[in-house]
Amino acid sequence: MLRSMLCVGLVLLASLAGAPAVAQHAASPVPASAQGVWTGAWRGTLEAGQRRLRLQLTIAAAADGSLSGQLESLDQAPGQPMPLTTLSVVDGRLSFAIPARRVSYEGVWTPDADSFVGAFRQGASLPLTFVRGGFAPAPVVEGMDGLWEGTTRRNGADMRMALRVTTGPAGTEAKFDAPDMFALGMPVAALARQGDQVRFTLPTAEVSFSGLIQGQSLSGEWTDGSTSLFQRAGAETKAPPPPRPQTPQPPFPYREMEARIPNADAPDVTLAGTLTLPRGEGPFPAVVLITGSGPQDRDETAYGHKPFAVLADHLARRGVAVLRYDDRGVGASTGRHSGATSADFATDAKAAVAWAASRPEIDAGAIGLVGHSEGGMIAPLAAMGAPSVSYLVLLAAPGVPIAEMLESQRHALAEAQGRSAAEVAASDSLQARLTEIAGGTMGRASAEAALQVALNDARITGSNLSPAARDAIREQVLDPWFRWFIRHDPSPALAHFRGPILALSGALDRQVLPGQNLAGIRNATVANGDVTVIELPGLNHLFQTARTGGLGEYAAIEETISSIALDAVSAWIVERYVRRDAAKESGALPRP
Repeated sequence: MLRSMLCVGLVLLASLAGAPAVAQHAASPVPASAQGVWTGAWRGTLEAGQRRLRLQLTIAAAADGSLSGQLESLDQAPGQPMPLTTLSVVDGRLSFAIPARRVSYEGVWTPDADSFVGAFRQGASLPLTFVRGGFAPAPVVEGMDGLWEGTTRRNGADMRMALRVTTGPAGTEAKFDAPDMFALGMPVAALARQGDQVRFTLPTAEVSFSGLIQGQSLSGEWTDGSTSLFQRAGAETKAPPPPRPQTPQPPFPYREMEARIPNADAPDVTLAGTLTLPRGEGPFPAVVLITGSGPQDRDETAYGHKPFAVLADHLARRGVAVLRYDDRGVGASTGRHSGATSADFATDAKAAVAWAASRPEIDAGAIGLVGHSEGGMIAPLAAMGAPSVSYLVLLAAPGVPIAEMLESQRHALAEAQGRSAAEVAASDSLQARLTEIAGGTMGRASAEAALQVALNDARITGSNLSPAARDAIREQVLDPWFRWFIRHDPSPALAHFRGPILALSGALDRQVLPGQNLAGIRNATVANGDVTVIELPGLNHLFQTARTGGLGEYAAIEETISSIALDAVSAWIVERYVRRDAAKESGALPRP
């Protein structure tokens, strides 16, 4: 699956969260009887574009009449009130400030409305009215209390995460931990559950989560495009792993053998894989499977699904041999995955083709590459250096320049997650600058310096980015894999290949948009006389039968690959490359 560019939205007041406590300096003392009228809770809602942020001001009076107060952002840092550095009410004018955070407020008392009407300033000036009385307690969210432990995948690494939910007199509250990123006790806002649908926001990290509860599991997606699977801890009975009925189970009507594949272009890399051979004598047509982005094992395992094992089983039963392998640095394969680029992974695929061609069981004139997602981009690259590749099967593959594809992906994911056009547009200038830096030719030091300038430019970011957001952006933009990836245009490699090509995409794919990328593949291969391009209705990026195509559905769907997609691949290959007698022997064709 493709690693997506971070979507950084506008979040006002983010700098309030986690700010250090400061000493309180009260206004000049006045009689307690006069100042006491202002004490208590006051509520106000800050309108920031499409966002509504609830602020609660609490004022207290000392015995000598001096005032002090605190301000809490209920949507961005619930449970973390900020002490005010200064607070006064003089001649019907309320003013307070937190200079360290560039926060100030001035409002005029309006007796008829029992409120202060004024302006809140933090860089920009926004109208804000404080009305007497605090906000109602947080709602009670049923069935969520407890510790939910899980992981999310970032740049190929599994990061531990935990959601802690408690319900008390103040309603249901939650905190979030990301220990591998040294972030503990992050406030959770807008936690809600409707049926099996769960949503919440991490204001300090500027991301939101939307997922599905199934028993003791919670799976879903974040607004930055990543996904997480949580398990409720401490349950008396652990929920069984989700059913995956398509995962092949023995006995198999075919043979399997271990493969050890050296890479002449990378002496430290030896790929470990599995060669699946149909029953019969052979030699057999064969395919080499190429995984999507991020460290993947030979089965392309994700969320308990093993799509490449399912595909290998399906093809072997129809007379096609299959070679699949662990990515470099994964499983039993040697080498380092971190720091490698798609061009490096193309040399791995080329080495796998050479190994397959050397096997007596394989028809060296009928070897194809089957690539999924980024693997579908790598396949044409590998074919340029491997003349023995006869055909390509591209599954959810990019067909346009990657920067263009990621921009469309970002907007599609944002729309699916309910973000308004204004919210998406607010991050466009930052995304454009990040793409320019990552896709440029400057060295790492220069890129890091340019990135620092961009992240500090409020005209680009639109707000103060949280430390977590800055770290995530820096990690991705400076990653060698990402810098190579975002500069790449798949069209030249596609145009170079003149053998048969099958390109499939799911109509509900939200990661590699089918309309845009299938059109790109058509345009790039216009001189090729044997190209089949098909958009399969109702299928997502993993070719599962889906409701919406959202990333959060991947784990919840029991199906690994739709039979429609499996049959489309096998029928196309069998028609062209499986001999009729061999097809009958393997079961691909009916016996007379």
